[in-house]
Amino acid sequence: MTHPFLLGPRPRAFAHRGWHLGELHDMENSLSAFRRAVDEGFHYIETDVHATADGVVVVNHDPTLERTSDGRGAIRRLPWSAVRTARIGGREPVCSLDQVLEELPETFFNIDVKDDSAVEPVLRTLRAHDAWDRVCVASFAEHRLTRLRNAAGPRLLTSTGRRSAALLWLGSRWGGWPLRPWVVGRAAQVPQGFGPLRVIDSRFVRLAHRWGIEVHVWTVDDATEMRQLLDIGGDG
Repeated sequence: MTHPFLLGPRPRAFAHRGWHLGELHDMENSLSAFRRAVDEGFHYIETDVHATADGVVVVNHDPTLERTSDGRGAIRRLPWSAVRTARIGGREPVCSLDQVLEELPETFFNIDVKDDSAVEPVLRTLRAHDAWDRVCVASFAEHRLTRLRNAAGPRLLTSTGRRSAALLWLGSRWGGWPLRPWVVGRAAQVPQGFGPLRVIDSRFVRLAHRWGIEVHVWTVDDATEMRQLLDIGGDG
């Protein structure tokens, strides 16, 4: 059965950390950036999360607050009462995943869980909002995704981790089938390449589709690159 996150027309356009162009150029992962992305017509938003010392899921890419806000310190070592006072771009409070899911109840979120300490808080937040149908959980760390899947069961959609993506790439070169049981996840979310190594090509996409896996490529801002990826069957 197709997960609700994967229903609907393709390609899936993801707003990476929300809309942060123009007046919002320094407002990544803010509620303003997410609202603007939705207003511009995006149904899917990619974002990142960490957890505070008291278990609140914070929407932020980095483990610390300094780069994008006027706050300081590692999120995992701070209570939410301290993190929430930080201002993104000096203007808007850092937000929690609770706030984002409440603010945009019709929007789909691809959530990159950046730290092991966020696993249980993320699951608790998804349960509280019954948000299983509109979330895909991602991570580079295979062990983190395994913990998430084991705790949530089939209602949780996840991406492939780094190991599964590598096996998918190898399978696309070597015929594939012996590796299928080791590739876990419904969406291969990968860059176009690592250095000189090309990851995404027609062979990779064909095998992914044969195995029931969508291919979401990050981060693509160039129209020519987008067209090339769509031409070989990229899904998002």
